[in-house]
Amino acid sequence: MRIKICGITKPEQGNAIAKLGATALGFICVASSPRYVTPKQIKSIVENLEVSVDKIGVFVNSQIEEICKIVMETGLTGVQLHGNESPEFCTKLRQLLPKIEIIKALRIKTRESLQEADNYANYVDTLLLDAYHPQQLGGTGITLDWQTLAEFPANYPWFLAGGLTPDNILDALKLLKPTGIDLSSGVEVSPGDKDLAKVALLLEAIYE
Repeated sequence: MRIKICGITKPEQGNAIAKLGATALGFICVASSPRYVTPKQIKSIVENLEVSVDKIGVFVNSQIEEICKIVMETGLTGVQLHGNESPEFCTKLRQLLPKIEIIKALRIKTRESLQEADNYANYVDTLLLDAYHPQQLGGTGITLDWQTLAEFPANYPWFLAGGLTPDNILDALKLLKPTGIDLSSGVEVSPGDKDLAKVALLLEAIYE
C-alpha cells in the first residue's frame, strides 16, 4: 500500500512524515493553491529528507517545458497531472521524462466518469481518483462515492483520494482495493500545515 501525503510545504514536516512511514510526499506546483511551493522550496524539502520516499509534483494544465524544468531542478521522482491534460500530452511527457512516474488524476463526478480511466491507462503509470468539485481541483475534503468505485476494475495501479481521514480510512479500504491512498486536508491543521499526530494515527491504522 502506497501512502502519499500531499501538500507538503515545510522541510521539517516532510521529513517527519517520511520517517513516520509515508511512502510518498506531494508538492503542489500550482501558484493559485494555498499549498503552493516554489521549486526552491521543494528542493529544500527534498534535500532535508533522511529516508527515501517518492517525491511527486502536482501540476494543473502546465506547459510540458515547465514541468520538465521543475523536475530537473528539484529532484522529483514523479509528476501528477491534475488538470485537463490529454493522453497525447501524457505521451509527450513520458518521452521527455522516461524515468519519472506519471500519475493522471481524474475527478469522479458520476459512474460514467470512471470510463475516462481507460483513456489514460496505457499512457501513464498510475491513476488517481479524486472527488469532483466545480471550482477546486483537489484538497477539498470532499469524499468520493466509494460505492461507485467498488465497481472500478483494478486493472492498473491507482490512488484513492478525496476526503480521506484517519477516521474513515479503514472503512474505505474494507470496500475498495486501491494500490495507494492520497491525503491532504484530512491530515492538516490548515492548508499546507500538516498535523503530525493525525498522520501518525493514519499510519498506525493502516499498518496494524
